Amino acid sequence: MKIEDQISNSAICAVKELYGQDVPDKMIQVQKTKSNFEGNLTLVVFPLLRISRKKPEETASEIGEFLLNNCKAVASYNVVKGFLNLNIAPAAWVGLLNDIQSDPDFGKTAPTKDAPLYMVEYSSPNTNKPLHLGHVRNNLLGWALSQILAATGKKVIKTNIVNDRGIHICKSMIAWKKWFSDETPESKNEKGDHLIGDCYVAFEQHYKAQWEELKAEYVKNGLDDEKAEEKAKNEAPLIQEAHHLLVRWENNDPEVRALWKQLNAWVYAGFDQTYKALGVSFDKIYYESNTYIEGKRKVLEGLDKGLFYRKEDNSVWCDLTPEGLDQKLLLRKDGTSVYMTQDIGTAEMRFHDYPIDKMIYVVGNEQNYHFQVLSIILDKLGFKWGKDLVHFSYGMVNLPNGRMKSREGTVVDADELIAEMIRQARKTSDELGKFKDMTEDEKDEVARIVGLGALKYFILKVDARKDMLFNPAESIDFNGNTGPFIQYTYARIRSIMRKAADQKILIPAQLLDDAPINDKEIQLIQKMNDFAATVQEAGNNYNPAVIANYTYELTKDFNQFYHDYSILNAENGNEKITRLVIADNVAKVIKNAMNLLGIEVPERM
Repeated sequence: MKIEDQISNSAICAVKELYGQDVPDKMIQVQKTKSNFEGNLTLVVFPLLRISRKKPEETASEIGEFLLNNCKAVASYNVVKGFLNLNIAPAAWVGLLNDIQSDPDFGKTAPTKDAPLYMVEYSSPNTNKPLHLGHVRNNLLGWALSQILAATGKKVIKTNIVNDRGIHICKSMIAWKKWFSDETPESKNEKGDHLIGDCYVAFEQHYKAQWEELKAEYVKNGLDDEKAEEKAKNEAPLIQEAHHLLVRWENNDPEVRALWKQLNAWVYAGFDQTYKALGVSFDKIYYESNTYIEGKRKVLEGLDKGLFYRKEDNSVWCDLTPEGLDQKLLLRKDGTSVYMTQDIGTAEMRFHDYPIDKMIYVVGNEQNYHFQVLSIILDKLGFKWGKDLVHFSYGMVNLPNGRMKSREGTVVDADELIAEMIRQARKTSDELGKFKDMTEDEKDEVARIVGLGALKYFILKVDARKDMLFNPAESIDFNGNTGPFIQYTYARIRSIMRKAADQKILIPAQLLDDAPINDKEIQLIQKMNDFAATVQEAGNNYNPAVIANYTYELTKDFNQFYHDYSILNAENGNEKITRLVIADNVAKVIKNAMNLLGIEVPERM
């Protein structure tokens, strides 16, 4: 039984014995003792005063004496007003360490047969461009959140919705036909998503030139600047052509559909390579080219039920003014769908495929309003989880030189970023002498693990709700709150354990109750014990950063311990064994924690 639970149960018995009343569990508050007071754990006595009808100090002293005589975990106590500070017996800490050691999946909760089903949607790329740094943050957050929720005992389905239709892909299709029709991924020796991204940028450049020319003409003819720009953007020949192509696509024009399938196939092949490099995957992928049809059907069904209304121009809308919002377009006047329509259709297909209890959308905070509206509309349409859907809203990733812009081709490409992080990890590791006695293949593998670990950790340690500035050079540092610092500590512990094995030191499955243990070792055990609660907190609050920063704190504490105490050269054999067991379990917790974040840890560095 956990030490906190032992104390809680004994405290309940104390109140019954001392004051003749049963006390509900929620009134027993056991927490870590503040660093400026003596003790390991503190029982907060104030909620119990209405039962004891005595002063805080007297109540705390009476309960403390009871615990000292009846709870083996308590070695001594002191009272500070209404706080009962408890020193835990060394044998209890050893028992806790044994519990941690006996559980290879310590910190995780296995799902039960009746566990709720959570669906997490992330990635959601457009098929007109390669994945960029913003997508990297999205995918890493989605994967980590899925892993963390599964570790809290939830059943989790990881999904991706690919935006494979709409005006954006029509722009790339037009550009390919006009300026790239002789080029393929093979002929250019380029990933397909990069080729189509080049097409999209080219369209936007030509389109901008067109509307700027039209705007100048309209201004010359007397229109004010703002109206002239809006009119020019709507009437430029290229955008007109793109809208016409979208209508042809929705009408199943064979020629348009064939080109669309060809270009998208190139993009999907490119996406798969990037996902593999990032170490993320999906249980189910949906495509908007399928879901928009279902969305249109649900919108028309809602129209028949009076949930939506049709304007004179034939467009379909939802009136959200009773909810304090505005009117929301669901179908354009030409019958084509919008993003909201597609999200409705995707929800319908998912609800049909899985008994979803909670739906989580990992999407940037620029879509906050969209998901506020989607939640209301899905609830109107009768989806049981619609009203309670979760928009896991995250901030933007900025660069030292400003924000990324897809249309101008100034994004940080995900593939180039991954390659550069691995190159930097190799360079930095070489300079620091981390590659001693390794083959070239081993060096390459460690550089891959460290480079990706640096990238992932730097992104995931930041509260997802905040905008962040990505600094590659800072992320690859082997000191401070970084992935490489944690990875190197793990590798150091593994090296210690290999040396212990070489010395024929046997690690027992369980330590004896009287195993020697000092205050610093107790702090490490207590810190490891916090991992399970940290996982629950991260899952409850949808916050992977909690795991990242916990892991850094544990790593930092271990390094301080390693600096202060020798492990393999401990003064006696029993101390050596205790410290090896502690080190081995610190490594296990680090590995389990980093695994939840999708970060590998190397056995050697």
